Amino acid sequence: MSKFLIIQTAFIGDVILATALVEKLAINYPASKIDFLLRKGNESLILGNPKINEVLIWDKSNNKYAGLIQNIKKVRKEKYDYVINLHRFASSGFITAFSGGGQKIGFRNNPFSFLFNRVVDHKMDGQHETERNQKLIADITDAQESCPKLYLAEIDYSYVIKYKTEPYYCIAPCSVWYTKQFPKEKWLELIAVLNKKIFLLGGETDFDACNDLANEAKNTAIINLAGQLTFLQTAALMKDAQMNYVNDSAPLHLASSVNAPVNAVFCSTIPEFGFGPLSQKSRIIQSTLALECRPCGIHGHRKCPKGHFKCASTISIDQFEKP
Repeated sequence: MSKFLIIQTAFIGDVILATALVEKLAINYPASKIDFLLRKGNESLILGNPKINEVLIWDKSNNKYAGLIQNIKKVRKEKYDYVINLHRFASSGFITAFSGGGQKIGFRNNPFSFLFNRVVDHKMDGQHETERNQKLIADITDAQESCPKLYLAEIDYSYVIKYKTEPYYCIAPCSVWYTKQFPKEKWLELIAVLNKKIFLLGGETDFDACNDLANEAKNTAIINLAGQLTFLQTAALMKDAQMNYVNDSAPLHLASSVNAPVNAVFCSTIPEFGFGPLSQKSRIIQSTLALECRPCGIHGHRKCPKGHFKCASTISIDQFEKP
């Protein structure tokens, strides 16, 4: 029996996309043991995954380095056959390098990659992140990537069934980064032409922004659920929506994980970075102008570096799919 450890200690969307490797390994090694190491706060995404044996949690916000050492000790004790690191930063590289794993695999960009047995280039050249991740295990599986998948329990579906009494849309209007967030006035334009119930989604910190959006909208059939649902409950609601409208952010990957219909807005970032939608019914929404300043970085900014935010303001509502 082969023992695998997958390491992805980045953010929500990264963990969701990493589940594609779980699917691939489980198919190729059905009798294997697959463990997953992630940062505290993201564990609810995969705790119900029947293909994952154990979830190791690293609390980066509280005694970060003590937690790092503790996890290294846990990992070394397990004597994994394969330690597969999807994260490109030093902390996860340190865990991988000193894991005691038989095969230590990761991206060349990681500062500790010189101590790995196998390294792969991570290039943002149009490949999807799932394709880049798959290259890490191509020599022990094959070159064809799997889709990410979250396992929703019946309790997740039953919790949101009360919201599914009529056709509805979901909008996740917020992002941690200002330049990855479609502006409020643009969301209001879209809401004005949607003629069904709308649920606003997001985390607890998004509640006030969603409330402001709901209060200013002319559509009165809006319910603010920001901070009211778990990740998996959110995915359960998105799955049966007529359409989900999201930014280049975590809800986009929640939609991909359950094959929910989605329109994904890319403002300062671009789909070619590799984080576009994977749902069968999906559409990318972005400016049609050839802006010299776009993209202005791999991640978003707290304000537009040029001061005009044309990558968002020049997007027309006519570009959206309105079922």
